[in-house]
Amino acid sequence: MKWNWNNFFFLLGLVCVVVMLFTFDVSFVELWGHICRAGYWLIPIVGIWIVVYGINALAWMAVIDGVKQQKTPSDSPLKREDNEASPLRGRVEGSVSFWRIYKLTITGYALNYATPVGGLGGEPYRIMELSKDISKQHATSSVILYAMFHVFAHFWFWFTSVFLYLALALAGDLPFDATVGTVLAVIVVFCLIAFYLFYRGYKYGLVVRLIRWIGHLPGLGGWSGRFLEAHAEALHNVDRQIAALHQQNRRNFYTALGLEYLSRIVQSAEVLFMLLLFGIDGGGGFDGITLTFLHSILIVSLTTLLSNLIGFLPMQLGVQEGGFAVSTAAMGLSVEQGFFVSIICRVREIIWIFIGIMLMRVGNRKA
Repeated sequence: MKWNWNNFFFLLGLVCVVVMLFTFDVSFVELWGHICRAGYWLIPIVGIWIVVYGINALAWMAVIDGVKQQKTPSDSPLKREDNEASPLRGRVEGSVSFWRIYKLTITGYALNYATPVGGLGGEPYRIMELSKDISKQHATSSVILYAMFHVFAHFWFWFTSVFLYLALALAGDLPFDATVGTVLAVIVVFCLIAFYLFYRGYKYGLVVRLIRWIGHLPGLGGWSGRFLEAHAEALHNVDRQIAALHQQNRRNFYTALGLEYLSRIVQSAEVLFMLLLFGIDGGGGFDGITLTFLHSILIVSLTTLLSNLIGFLPMQLGVQEGGFAVSTAAMGLSVEQGFFVSIICRVREIIWIFIGIMLMRVGNRKA
């Protein structure tokens, strides 16, 4: 059964890659021209994501280490099921190598980028594969928790970017007026609301509340009730592990959050490389390149904010391009430069999606 699902996710990813290639907003001739213009800079642009995904994998491992320390109650039906029927019986719980997590990180993000509503492909695939190494309960908890950290770090990235913009504006490097101030204030309020919701989720769990919320959507009330009734104990156990990580494993909690935040900073280097390609270096030297890197952080922050506001399109088609157009214009770049940045980022995404899909056929384990 799991091998069939593995084949399903693999074919789904291939189909999505083909669809993306044929739905590009530019012709293949124009696309090839942009790639040639990038030249050797395409190597560090694509290569920096080796580091980004490595940091993501370390964050996920911190979550797994924290989750596996939590004990399922001895009278839990799920605990009895794991002990009696799990293929992991007799194995050391949580013995997962970094390279396996690294592989699942890349393949999971490849499916998330390729499929509509990011997470419909990547997270189920990660749970399915990680369940071959640790218990299904711990695999589910760690994947959900890591997804929460991934989103939570986004909000911290956007929140701190507001103050970075203000600092550069005070230094006279960036413009500031009533419109900019209003936008920044809205972002701060938006992030503060998200912080409160995440705090509630980390303190009391999230899964049961999420299933109940889905039940309020038209046509899904019956499914939500039946699902909660059939899996109540398992879902509450997952919620208890989510809450326990924040309450009892603070070191793992803040390590995972810090690493996810760091990955956003490192990700900004790809925009820096593209700006340097255009000769935009803030006057040159260490100070100039540092200033350009700070601008790159702001470009990535604003672009990802706009992209994540609409997450139901594969690769957020059109949204990311608009985000780059707005963010690069705010940094004083031309429309041509913003379009080039968005196209090369698309090329990088497709390359890594293809790599991730191919990795799905390497080093698989039987349950």
